[in-house]
Amino acid sequence: MKPFGLHKPIQLFRAGKRQIAVIIANLFNMTLSKNNNYSAKILLILLFLSGFFHTVAAQSYVQDMRRDSARSDKLTGGRIEKTALAAGEDNLKITINVPSFQMTLWQNGKEVKTYPVGVGLKEFPVFIGFRQASDVVWNPSWIPPSSDWIEASSKVKAGEIILPTDPRNPLGKVKIPLGYGYLIHQAKGVGDLGNLVSHGCVRVLQADLYDLAEKIVAARALPVSPKEIAKAKATKKTLAAELAPPIPVEITYDTLIVEAGKLRVYPDIYGRKTNTPERLLAELESSGVDTSNLSDADLKKILAQAVGKNQFVVSVKNIEAGKAVTGGQTAAVVTRSGEAGNIKGRKTKR
Repeated sequence: MKPFGLHKPIQLFRAGKRQIAVIIANLFNMTLSKNNNYSAKILLILLFLSGFFHTVAAQSYVQDMRRDSARSDKLTGGRIEKTALAAGEDNLKITINVPSFQMTLWQNGKEVKTYPVGVGLKEFPVFIGFRQASDVVWNPSWIPPSSDWIEASSKVKAGEIILPTDPRNPLGKVKIPLGYGYLIHQAKGVGDLGNLVSHGCVRVLQADLYDLAEKIVAARALPVSPKEIAKAKATKKTLAAELAPPIPVEITYDTLIVEAGKLRVYPDIYGRKTNTPERLLAELESSGVDTSNLSDADLKKILAQAVGKNQFVVSVKNIEAGKAVTGGQTAAVVTRSGEAGNIKGRKTKR
């Protein structure tokens, strides 16, 4: 669902300083007049502060957009170690890479499980950066946010409480709040996976969401019994477990990843100009790949393969052997069964 006013900071980020000053003036019920020296002085201070926060927000946004996926060889050393969940041991982390539609649960730096997801529509993108999972709630209520798409709805009103028994409640059986109105919650079905479907939230299949929730309960030894969870699954009765401290959640927008010795190029689903020859070359070189046999034409052909719902995959070995294009293949980012599309790809021709 769309976060509570979370798109306003983005609007401010894009606005000019004069526009920001007018907005702030309206908040303080002032007018921008030449005769009001007192108001003018206050506005100058506020304008300075708005410029400061504008710069900080811009720097943070750029940094978040450049952050590598947790699956990058630059962070894993070329090998992702997998593990079964250890009950009673915390040190959990959740990562989500938006273009690959993947959410991973980690424990002690090892991969416990990866789940396919659906993400926000282009006009309601998922937040990129760091969030925190504060609770796990079975059979959650929903409070529609004050947003344009809610105002245009004839079915719900902003601020009303939509109970879990109400068919208008879109959250499904489980939600995991990430702060500021962002949620991980149940998908409508397999069709949500690998697609832009929400108003800013991350959607997960019910079975996967149950699995994630129960793994969190086991790792944290939360005071929620299997009997209570089973009852919550079978009924509409709300059950909540607080996560104290919260679980860190890192959300990235990484379309160019060298993972386990293979380059994966994902479509730039939000149109943020991440798939350029310059960025691809930089990703390969920063991952220690020899690019001496890679031409600018090769870079463009590689990027051209990652379109629609297809990724392009090629081994580092083939790149270094001068077979970056012919040695690679396209594959679905997420298959219809909801699994990562890593096999049965189509060979690329020059």
